[in-house]
Parts: sequence; structure tokens; C-alpha cells
Amino acid sequence: MNAKKAILLLVALLAVGLFFYLDLGRFLTLSALKANRQALAEYYATHGAVTVAAFMAIYILQTALSLPGAAILSLAAGAIFGSLMGTLYAVVAATVGATLAFLVTRYLLRDSIIAKFGPKLEGLNRELEARGFNYLLFLRLVPVFPFFLINLAAGLTLLPLRTFALGTFIGIIPGGFVFVNAGASLAGIQSLRDVASPRVLGSFALLGLFALVPVLYGKLKQRKG
Repeated sequence: MNAKKAILLLVALLAVGLFFYLDLGRFLTLSALKANRQALAEYYATHGAVTVAAFMAIYILQTALSLPGAAILSLAAGAIFGSLMGTLYAVVAATVGATLAFLVTRYLLRDSIIAKFGPKLEGLNRELEARGFNYLLFLRLVPVFPFFLINLAAGLTLLPLRTFALGTFIGIIPGGFVFVNAGASLAGIQSLRDVASPRVLGSFALLGLFALVPVLYGKLKQRKG
């Protein structure tokens, strides 16, 4: 690993370490959001652009560094900005942050991973290059797969950057809207389980299966051919 990569990795690890050392996660809890909602809304009313910029910067940093708190930030978007604009800000910020995580992983680790496991990854990379958008859309829609792990794992493959960014943006809109919309009615939420109900999760899983239909059709057609 060259000096530039080592410095970048060190900075990222330092930022993550400071987050936990300073216990900044205490601000990313449901109770903290409820306690500060009124103050945040009042600040947004008088400093709109600054509030939006600060919110998106925090969300991007949280996602890029794979830190906890994405669900609370999505709820905060709804509580402060409302359902529609909150969804826009949250989805754009999450996509930018995920893309940064993808790029950092690719820049720091992909060469060494390919050098070691290249032949074993050839089949996977061929599939991703041919049908990567559908696979990624499935992973984003089905909430079984941790968001940050998808960002990191995708960076180790040959999945095109444009495909990753577009698939992420489209794939997280449904889930993002559910959480942001719930945040707009924050008083009625007692825990994150109130948002991610079994019915909602089942709906996402169904959407994810629809995303795989073109992939399954292509494989079936290949076998028949």
C-alpha cells in the first residue's frame, strides 16, 4: 500500500475512532431527536440553506464512514424538512455517502483482493458487468442486507461506478421515504420497530424479487439457447 492510500486509510480510521471516543452516537438516538426536534425546526425556519447543507454533510459523512445512525437521520429529515423534501435530501446524501464508501474501498483494497482472489472473482464480475444494476437493486430493496456492507463489497468488484450510484439512488427511495415519512409524524414513534414493520419489510422483499426478474429471465433464456 502506497503512502497516499495509507494516509487516506489512517484518516478514515481516525474519524471513526473519534466518533466512538467522543460518543457522538448519543446524538443519533430517537430520544435525542425527539428532545431536539422543536429547536431543529425553529433553526431551519430561520436558516434554511445552512440547515439543509449541514444535514446532508452529516448524512454523507455517516454513510461514507459506515457509522451507525442512518435510520435516525432519515427520521430527522422527515421531522425537519417534511416527507417530500426530506426524502430528497436523505436519498441524495445517502447515495453520495455510499458512493464515497464504494470509491474508498475500491481505491484502497480492490487491487490487493483481485491479486489474491482474481480467478475466483471472474465469474462474479462478469455477472455484475452484465446484470449488475438488477443485482444491486435487489440488494438495496431487500432490507436483509446491511447497507454499509453492500457499499464495501461492491467496491471490491468490477461493478461500474455509474451502475452503483444509479442502482443505489433508485433502490433506496422506497425505504428512505418510509422512514422520512414516519419522521414527519415523530410523536407517534416509540421505537424503530414501529417504522420497519413486518408488512413494510415484506413489501420491500417483494420489490426486490421483481428487480431480479430480468436476471432470472436472462439465465433461463441462456439455458434454452
